[in-house]
Amino acid sequence: MAESAPRRDSIRRTLLIYLGALSLIGAVLLFLAARSYGRSAADRSYDHLLVASALSIADSVALVDGQWQVDLPYAALDLLAMAPEDRVFYRVAGAEGATITGYADLPAPPALPRDGRPRLFDAVYRGEATRFVAVSRWVAGPATQGQAIVQVGQTRLAREALADDVVLRALVAIVALSLAALALVWIGVHRALRPLQKLERDLSLREPSDLKPVAGEVPLELDQLVGALNRFMARLSASNETLRAFMGDAAHQMRTPLAALRAQAQLALDEDDPIEQRRSLVTIERNASHMSRLLNQLLSDASAIHRSHLQQFETVDLAEVLHQALYESIPQAGPRPDVRLAATGEPMRVRGDALLLREALKNLIDNALKHGRPPPGRDAGPLQIALTVAEDPAWAVLTVADHGPGIAPADAGSVFERFARGRDAVAGGAGLGLAIVKRIVDSHGGRIDLSNRVGGGLVVTLRLPRVTT
Repeated sequence: MAESAPRRDSIRRTLLIYLGALSLIGAVLLFLAARSYGRSAADRSYDHLLVASALSIADSVALVDGQWQVDLPYAALDLLAMAPEDRVFYRVAGAEGATITGYADLPAPPALPRDGRPRLFDAVYRGEATRFVAVSRWVAGPATQGQAIVQVGQTRLAREALADDVVLRALVAIVALSLAALALVWIGVHRALRPLQKLERDLSLREPSDLKPVAGEVPLELDQLVGALNRFMARLSASNETLRAFMGDAAHQMRTPLAALRAQAQLALDEDDPIEQRRSLVTIERNASHMSRLLNQLLSDASAIHRSHLQQFETVDLAEVLHQALYESIPQAGPRPDVRLAATGEPMRVRGDALLLREALKNLIDNALKHGRPPPGRDAGPLQIALTVAEDPAWAVLTVADHGPGIAPADAGSVFERFARGRDAVAGGAGLGLAIVKRIVDSHGGRIDLSNRVGGGLVVTLRLPRVTT
């Protein structure tokens, strides 16, 4: 049974869920607040009537010859009769709790009222929720005085109906407000995501070769995304240009050696003389070696460009990289050159790509091996190369010196170009070595200089930023 694809996150769905949940929570809180307000408003309205009735009854209580008399004002109870569904109860009692008139079994207040202030409370009477008020009144007669407690109660049916009506009206407003808020959330999310849809549409309509930066105004939140996208397309465009240049250069540079190789092979096939045939085979081998070196340098140049764009740098020891380059560049067979290395025993740390730096140093050493022999007429002893690693406060400095013919002043500005060779260069090179070195050094923020040494020879000086900590 095939597994279902994992559900991907959606910005639209996430925004709608969170904003919708926020609207729902707000609606619930508003409903709770409206219900609390409705109950409170209903209680305040009916409590005023309840207190007024109790005070009116309290004013009718008198003490005559030591006997309590109550001239009950029925108009006071008529105030509460405006709620026809409710029942009204009353009781007048003395301070000792003896009932003077009314319902003797009314629930007593939690505490006796004092200072003439009404005390309101809720209780259940005869199976119904009832709101009560109790007031006290000191009554003085000709000879005696006493305290009377008046208690009036009313069931809560009218109160609940009024509270429900308030809540219902508020609920209608809350539902309408919530629906409007959800509609605004939907519209807002749609409008907020419209720039992303426009960006997607613009990119999908582009030709594969169109790597121009994204133009036009975008929201502030998309600035970094569009900037990263433009930088990516710039790198991709540069990589494509490098690939096209590499393919064009490879086709151009390999076409002539391949044609010569085929011609020599055809000549060898048509030749019957073994000596001439061998001579043709030697030429074929020489051309094949030249093609191999050319192809290796083209691949090295393409790799240098690619890794330079990646900028995956770390702290490396330049002296250690130089030792590795020497080990890979110095021939192990045949006459070995006289390589003189002068370096401090301390690590020479720079920040860079160890593979690229090793490739640059290998090209410099290979250049010195090819072009570092003294010109004809001078003492042709062993090939000598001098390498020096030094430092100053800001740079790690490496020099490679040979005893060759040096470089003509007219060639000093062009030897760093691809496929450019000095006029005094020996045959067999492709003109890519120094161009590769220059590209690598520039990507590391360094400098490369050429000069002629006293007594003959070329001095190449590399300066790379040091890592001081």
